[in-house]
Amino acid sequence: MPDRSDDTPADSPIEAARRGTHPPLRQRFYGKVTTAGVDEGYAVRLDDKPVRTPARRILAAPTLPLAEALAAEWEAQREAIDPAKMPLTRLANAIIDGVAERPQPVAAEIAKYLASDLLFYRAAGPLALAERQRLSWDPILVWAAQSLGARFEWTEGVTHRAQPQPALQAAGAAIPADPWRLGTMHVVTTLTGSALIALALARGFLTAENAWDAANVDEDWNMEQWGRDELALDRRAFRFAEFQAAATVLASLSG
Repeated sequence: MPDRSDDTPADSPIEAARRGTHPPLRQRFYGKVTTAGVDEGYAVRLDDKPVRTPARRILAAPTLPLAEALAAEWEAQREAIDPAKMPLTRLANAIIDGVAERPQPVAAEIAKYLASDLLFYRAAGPLALAERQRLSWDPILVWAAQSLGARFEWTEGVTHRAQPQPALQAAGAAIPADPWRLGTMHVVTTLTGSALIALALARGFLTAENAWDAANVDEDWNMEQWGRDELALDRRAFRFAEFQAAATVLASLSG
């Protein structure tokens, strides 16, 4: 079962694009942030000049609401421009510079999660935790069976359980080809450890809140039992910001 991680493989096109998103902080050099229609969609402009991705492509979104959300991130920067506080821009850069040119490896990474998804591995106990997992995860498996024709099987413990090939093929066929949906689904998959949660969110079966809760059943349980760890909460807050950016993209594409 793959561990949920903030990192993607080093040779991933998304990771390759992300490596270009950590320059030294620059002072804010612009006054006005706007959007404008371009061939690529809707571009973010700073003092009427286009924003460029790390690979020098135009930072443009496929929908106006998404471009406006990107513009809002740039407007929110004050004295310095801090990419760490711009998860939506980081995601857009990764999609434009990485996913659009190499979609196949991204789709393949998502498909790997389908073979050993978070939802397939359940706690044998305590009973209350097992029940939380059942209530949160079973509806997603039912949805996958009914809507995608993908009937997966779950087990107790962490020993790998091979999934039926027809289920893998059916769910794999639902992985989107559009770079924006594909890149966003990849982010949700790696943040949650579940390609099925990502698919259910992308298809509108789960709300962003439901998807986040489903992904964090175990972590929420552990915090309730053992207390909150400040370091873990900081990591979770960073992951949540990334997740919210992905949810924003999906909402704009669905709207």
